[in-house]
Amino acid sequence: MGKFTIIETPIKGLILIKPKVFADERGFFLESWNEKEFQEVGIQAKFVQDNHSRSVKGVLRGLHFQYNYPQAKLVRVVRGKVFDVAVDLREGSPTFGKWFGVELSDENLRMLYIPEGFAHGFLVLSEYADFVYKVTDYYHPEDDYGIIWNDPDISISWPLEEYGIKEPILSKKDSQHPTLREWLSKIGNEQKRR
Repeated sequence: MGKFTIIETPIKGLILIKPKVFADERGFFLESWNEKEFQEVGIQAKFVQDNHSRSVKGVLRGLHFQYNYPQAKLVRVVRGKVFDVAVDLREGSPTFGKWFGVELSDENLRMLYIPEGFAHGFLVLSEYADFVYKVTDYYHPEDDYGIIWNDPDISISWPLEEYGIKEPILSKKDSQHPTLREWLSKIGNEQKRR
């Protein structure tokens, strides 16, 4: 891929992408999506929606996912810095329940491709951050799920202390998500009733 450098992560299918940046005294230019080049490395995503959120330092959004209408995502930061996290929820995956985290910023310009079947969240490390992402399915409010950010079984190492964040700022909804174990139990019970 001439315009992108692919960096494999410890979780199969989860791909860190470094775009080729053309910079001079005027600023820079980069391609953030090129369907042909991404297909060459196995990313067959058909994106249907772009989203943009702005959050202040200490905001933690996540861990979100859709179960019946899973979304693959291509995420990046256009201003500021976040610690971005994906948790593997793919049934039968050898890395089920494992997480990967990476700093994404307007300085490193890296992107993370998150395939279907992952929970996703991020913590804002800068004064504020503009976070943009492409998704492969539309938002379905009836299929909106989450896992609590500090699930002890997943044990994500959020860099709170390193950035002077005493407690993350959570939405009411995000503060009430179940653990992964609780969510699996709930889904298992629902499937038994069908």
